[in-house]
Amino acid sequence: MIYFVYIIQSKKDESNYTGVTTDIRRRIKEHNGGGAKYSSTKAPFILKWYCGFPSKKKAYDFEKYLKSHSGIAFRNKRLI
Repeated sequence: MIYFVYIIQSKKDESNYTGVTTDIRRRIKEHNGGGAKYSSTKAPFILKWYCGFPSKKKAYDFEKYLKSHSGIAFRNKRLI
């Protein structure tokens, strides 16, 4: 199974959300449909970036990094 780390951006306030999923299309639909707690007030979203990982641990480790101070700087400079 492939695990995807993804970054979506709110069209409402241009805030970014980083997450992990095995099904990007389904997860974006959930975010846009209000099915995710954080994103329910910020929809609609557009997918800005994603990357596949061969293991759940690697995906969650990279997600954690992207949510750190240095990871946010990397995201803003290199990914979106």
